[in-house]
Amino acid sequence: MSNQESNFKIDTKEKMHVLTPEVPVLAANMTADFKKLTTSFLEQPVKNLVINFSNITSIDNAFGMELANIQQNFYNENVSMVFCNFSKEVENSLREMGLLEKMNHTPTESEAWDIVQMEEIEREFL
Repeated sequence: MSNQESNFKIDTKEKMHVLTPEVPVLAANMTADFKKLTTSFLEQPVKNLVINFSNITSIDNAFGMELANIQQNFYNENVSMVFCNFSKEVENSLREMGLLEKMNHTPTESEAWDIVQMEEIEREFL
């Protein structure tokens, strides 16, 4: 496990992985490693990803932009990515960057699971 991966707890569920950053700040210098880590899930049998922000108090603008790009890549691959548990500070930062309304996010991890499951059902019908 790389040093970057040690900053994240990964919990595998039946239909998704839950990635929880265990650092309080998502800084610009973490974006390349984060992208590598998240996109590695696209190579696994279970591809859907929930990112739990419960430990995050601050997010750098560059990291926020990368989150939006990574999420778009997941949806381009017909895979779900849902963010949950944004703090008010993170929510405000993403709103100021014009990203919040573009991101698939929920107040709780349970609601994020529900979205992943609904999107899975939608994909099965299409």
